Amino acid sequence: MFVTPEGQWVLPGSAAFLEALDDPDPDYDAEAFAVKNLGFIKFQMVAPAIVEIEFHPRNVQLPALLAVQQQIVGASATLIRIKYFTQSWHSEITSSAEQAIARLSELSTPKFSPPWQRKYVVEPRNYESLFSDEESPLRLMAQKWRMAFGHFDPSVISFAIKNKLLSRMIIIGVRPRAEEPIFRFIGDGHVNWLAPEHQIRAIGEQVKNMPDREYGGWVSEFYKNVARTGQPRYDYVSAAIERSAHTFTTRYERLLLPWRTPSDEVLVTLWSRGLSADADDSEARLPASSAARKSARSS
Repeated sequence: MFVTPEGQWVLPGSAAFLEALDDPDPDYDAEAFAVKNLGFIKFQMVAPAIVEIEFHPRNVQLPALLAVQQQIVGASATLIRIKYFTQSWHSEITSSAEQAIARLSELSTPKFSPPWQRKYVVEPRNYESLFSDEESPLRLMAQKWRMAFGHFDPSVISFAIKNKLLSRMIIIGVRPRAEEPIFRFIGDGHVNWLAPEHQIRAIGEQVKNMPDREYGGWVSEFYKNVARTGQPRYDYVSAAIERSAHTFTTRYERLLLPWRTPSDEVLVTLWSRGLSADADDSEARLPASSAARKSARSS
């Protein structure tokens, strides 16, 4: 079987395959061309318990990647071979469906350069370090995401409530064909930077349309990247967020986790908590004025 960039399964040589190829009568190796140039993914059972996946990471689209990852979960394969093309073909074998899913996401992840803004500074952290930090509440959510293999269900919310993490939680919906991430839930612990009235109105609205549109557009790019790649992200962030009455200057740590759902929508959860200016060994690089720095340290 082949999955198209839109996430549709088609049989090789079928009318649906040729329509997706946009060539009714190819006189070349259409299957190889579709994989290498058009972002198709080939999924093949080469034996009752052996799966082979063939794709070009640079051209693959999120709907196709999610379709194959979901197929892996239900395949019950004991061996999974991943063939991927860069300047030549490479091959890897794993016996773990979880590892195969993670590896497909890793191979498909382009180098992401956060959009530069003078008022916002992001410091990428090692996500794996959370699992050895017993003092961090973010460790619990990272463990929950790993144990659930990135699948979102009602237990995620109940887990957050039980561990007193719901108030600092935001849920963002990202659909492959939609232009912008959408607010699905905002915990009341975010009222310090987001006005209470907007906290209610924002549900169902695009993230970029928050009162500080510059900040909204900036954070939207991170949600898009996490949803598309299927990889978690852990950062320290310094930001000067504009509010109606004043500028809210903050430094916080955040954990972004991508969750698959029964639909094509990916939910990205954000958990964050404030940090002191000297939370890291290095001096915090607050992006605002000296007065704002003094305000941040006093807060």
